[in-house]
Amino acid sequence: MKLRAFGALAACCLAGCGTVTRGTTESVSITAEPADATIRTSLGHNCPQSPCTVEVSRKTKFTAFADKEGYKPGSIYVDTKVAGAGAAGVAGNVIIGGVVGIGVDVATGAALDHFPNPAHIRLVPVDAAEDSTRAVIPDKSPKPGNQSAPTS
Repeated sequence: MKLRAFGALAACCLAGCGTVTRGTTESVSITAEPADATIRTSLGHNCPQSPCTVEVSRKTKFTAFADKEGYKPGSIYVDTKVAGAGAAGVAGNVIIGGVVGIGVDVATGAALDHFPNPAHIRLVPVDAAEDSTRAVIPDKSPKPGNQSAPTS
């Protein structure tokens, strides 16, 4: 009987654990303009052309690179941050008392998401006056008439 009660308690604790509910890896989508640019990452992923989706450990930050003949090479840094769902998993651990679950989520990165995701790299033609390519971080807020995010 005690074994069943312990099993039920363990199942409740794991329900709030981000490692169990979200996993330790995430698919990151990388696109480029022009669409047929080649994509590679600092982690060793290679895609013959955009768009490209790579599976990455949630705690791993990386840089994505885009290249196409006639264009300046471009790149974007893909960082990690605590996401809403990740924070909910941590909160679930705190409420249920799963200190071990919090430790596991922190160690595996299960509470993190990659940002930006999707990541977009806009390449600039070689003969353009611009000095470098621009990384575009999509604006996910719905705004009438705003079809692209501001660039820096």
